[in-house]
Amino acid sequence: MSGPRATVVIITRDRRDELLRTLERMTALPERLPVIVVDNASSDGTAETVADAYPQARLIRCASNLGAVGRNVAVDEVSTPYAAFCDDDTWWEPGAARRAADLLDRHAGLATVTGRILVEPGLGEDPITPELRNSPVPAPDWLPGPALMSILAGASMVRVEAFREVGGFSSRLWLGGEEELLGIDLASRGWWMCWAEDVVVHHAASTARDSRARRRLGIRNTLWTAWLRRPLPMAARHTFTVLRSAPRDRASLSAVASALAGLPWVLRERRPIPEHVERGLRLLEEPQRTSPARRYVG
Repeated sequence: MSGPRATVVIITRDRRDELLRTLERMTALPERLPVIVVDNASSDGTAETVADAYPQARLIRCASNLGAVGRNVAVDEVSTPYAAFCDDDTWWEPGAARRAADLLDRHAGLATVTGRILVEPGLGEDPITPELRNSPVPAPDWLPGPALMSILAGASMVRVEAFREVGGFSSRLWLGGEEELLGIDLASRGWWMCWAEDVVVHHAASTARDSRARRRLGIRNTLWTAWLRRPLPMAARHTFTVLRSAPRDRASLSAVASALAGLPWVLRERRPIPEHVERGLRLLEEPQRTSPARRYVG
């Protein structure tokens, strides 16, 4: 097709300097991709600075912090077939977006391509890389990389059609592990997700984050996701695994209390997944349990 195949989608809040670094790189890509920035009600002048420094980017100013749902707002505006998600502290290497789009072009059943993340400044692989590279999920012969059951939202290209089909990210989950429910819903609809070695994304982890708040949201959201989609025995087992691995402190207690408070809507919206999707999730339990990237810290 002529013209760009993907649109860069970035959500941000109160990380002006990091966002400017990412925009410098993403607007200079040889693929010349359009860029949409969703500002989640920043108070540090982020929106004003982006409007002045990068007038070529489409800036969406949210009146409140929408969290991950800001990506939904951006995708509503996307006119290309694919969206290249990145965070304000991640950026795609030159050529990576082209390679991801090529994979999506060639494979109509592929919903997402997640890249290999290199951590700045040393450029070592992100600790989650072995888990993705060695995924045990059975894949069809045509899939161009290891099959995944979720994505990394700061380092994935998504097929807009598939993303819209499942409703994007859940407004209930807001932020923190929000990709898990999205991935399960994509798989339940028959879409495939994969990891690609040569799609390289850089991550310079921001220090401007409340790690305890993120942990509370992460624990709450993984519990909600299990209760919403998994068969009851597996949901109970996953709950036990999460609670056993979480630090025994006030933040974890708050997460569990918040999860329990959401039980009424969870039960109303519960929709158990097909057996083949559940089999994939069970196969991932052991590598996730031993992964150094899946520790509740902070």
